[in-house]
Amino acid sequence: MKPTPPTLLVTGAAGMLGRFLTRRPPEGWRLRLTDLTVPADPHPEFPETPPAGVTWQRLDVTDREQTAAACRGVDAILHLGGVSNNAAATRDRLIPVNVGGTSNLLDAAAHAGVRRVLIASSNHAVGFRRRTTGEPLPDDVDCRPDSLYGVTKAAMEALGTFHADQYGTEVVLLRIGSCFERPTSPRMLSTWLSPADFCRLVEASLRAPVAGCRPVWGVSANTRRWWSTSGGDALGYRPLDDAETFAPDLDPAAFAVDPRGETVGGAFPATTPGGAEA
Repeated sequence: MKPTPPTLLVTGAAGMLGRFLTRRPPEGWRLRLTDLTVPADPHPEFPETPPAGVTWQRLDVTDREQTAAACRGVDAILHLGGVSNNAAATRDRLIPVNVGGTSNLLDAAAHAGVRRVLIASSNHAVGFRRRTTGEPLPDDVDCRPDSLYGVTKAAMEALGTFHADQYGTEVVLLRIGSCFERPTSPRMLSTWLSPADFCRLVEASLRAPVAGCRPVWGVSANTRRWWSTSGGDALGYRPLDDAETFAPDLDPAAFAVDPRGETVGGAFPATTPGGAEA
């Protein structure tokens, strides 16, 4: 009799990162895909029918009861759900969803006995950190957010650290760079995380031994990368893609020096206290 495969709960699975993952799911895992709205065609990435063990359900992470129910019977969680931009139109949702929802999820994980939680953080949690000379920027550099969005990601990281210390949850903070199909700016030649490498990072983060809360840069094997590889190395993450492949396709005029281009977050827009774009 074959052993039952472990189940991975994925929040925010209808978003771009979730779609990247369902194209290349971690080997040996059943996927419990969730989002605030289940897509009309929830499995467009599968050529015929979804693989056995892939399910979809609606989940609002700000609802404690729904979140507790979603966490029952799972072996690990990949938390991608949240508000993913800093626009004034979504500003009022950033803290309730990103911070409150993450708190609900981690509480539910601890109550359900889920040992491993992967949290999609962001380079914007440390976005005002400047480029270091000589040594690559460490994976565990302290937070210095560059926007309210970055503040919520820093808070999510703090919640992960607290739950690791208080409840023994094994937490991996994925400090994702720029995860798109291809880089579209000179900055992304350093920060790009290819969809395939994102999936490799998730798989490594599920497989490797983890004690406490571990931050790791989510970035590909870019020639111009200036963020450390040590966190990924420790997890057994082996990125294979390099943004340099796309450098000839970028507009040469785009390579003009941005005064904030040497910060981790680049020119990511902060907002004024009133909510207008700065």
